[in-house]
Amino acid sequence: MKLLTFKKNDELVLAMKRGSAIVPLKKKIDEMYELTDATINEFLDEGNVFEEEGIEYGPCVPVGKKIICVGLNYKKHAEESKMPIPTSPILFNKFENALAASHESISLPDVAKQYDYEAELGVVIGKKAKNVSPAEALNYVFGYCNANDLSARDLQFETSQWLLGKSLDQFCPIGPYVVTKDEITNPNDLDIACYVNGIKKQDSSTKDMIFNVSEIISYVSKYMTLQPGDLILTGTPEGVMLGVPEDEREWLKPGDEMQVVIEGLGVLENKLVN
Repeated sequence: MKLLTFKKNDELVLAMKRGSAIVPLKKKIDEMYELTDATINEFLDEGNVFEEEGIEYGPCVPVGKKIICVGLNYKKHAEESKMPIPTSPILFNKFENALAASHESISLPDVAKQYDYEAELGVVIGKKAKNVSPAEALNYVFGYCNANDLSARDLQFETSQWLLGKSLDQFCPIGPYVVTKDEITNPNDLDIACYVNGIKKQDSSTKDMIFNVSEIISYVSKYMTLQPGDLILTGTPEGVMLGVPEDEREWLKPGDEMQVVIEGLGVLENKLVN
């Protein structure tokens, strides 16, 4: 299943993508984790079908949940950033103010100048997880989505904590869909890319992650209980602007258009504005 939200009468509606059609569901977004292939037809509102081109997307996961991010989780990205290869996952977080939808225009505030893109695989938790083993970790996944861990590098490295440069408003665009795990055979072997103004900047595979999806979920669950709707961003591959020689860097600016493309998950598109 490909699930999404879209705006209707100033409210977010949970829906399913069927071909080119968007079919609303008789469920609230917080109830999406109850849906299965066996029950989905019971909740389709097929009397109100929309064309995807005409909808305004919402964030594909509920607000009010944890957003946990993994830093430096691709060896080549750690090397281009001139940082040590991690021996355990490096965790930081974003907040719900950072959530944005596909096709949403993202404002760049004047508090920073060094704006950067980061294509990432998002993992959406589907049931409560505490102290789970790597072997059982994928059983707690609901689905996967594209994510862009937008970063203000000058703020990120202003102190030893990365939070300020990571949690500006709209700095976690996700979507357009949550693709349920039954459609993704192996989350640890997916092509992942980022385009800026049509030029491919990142081109890698999730198989190059240092800590795979199972290991990340298991690690996080040792320290905090994961709940349905929690979102884990699993790190970005090489190719970010931070890794370019200083005299060749072209930081993101208003007018730039970004696309994050992960195999099987659709295309996350956003334009930057003032």
